Amino acid sequence: MATYCQLTGAKPGFGNSISHSHRRTSRRFDPNLQRKRYWLPGEGRYVRLTLSVRGIRTVDTIGVTAAVARIRARGEKV
Repeated sequence: MATYCQLTGAKPGFGNSISHSHRRTSRRFDPNLQRKRYWLPGEGRYVRLTLSVRGIRTVDTIGVTAAVARIRARGEKV
């Protein structure tokens, strides 16, 4: 699965895990990514998008057609 949200561009963040003795080891904060399938009525087909949960809420608000237009404006193929 891709490690970024196609709509919001959310990517993993990096930081440190700090133990009880305060030793630090590097770790990765991954976004909550889901693969969702949406019906795109303008093209008469389904599109499968890799979205963070915030991206899914954005699609629910603005609609799938506007969301796909934003993704394509960033130069990404859908």
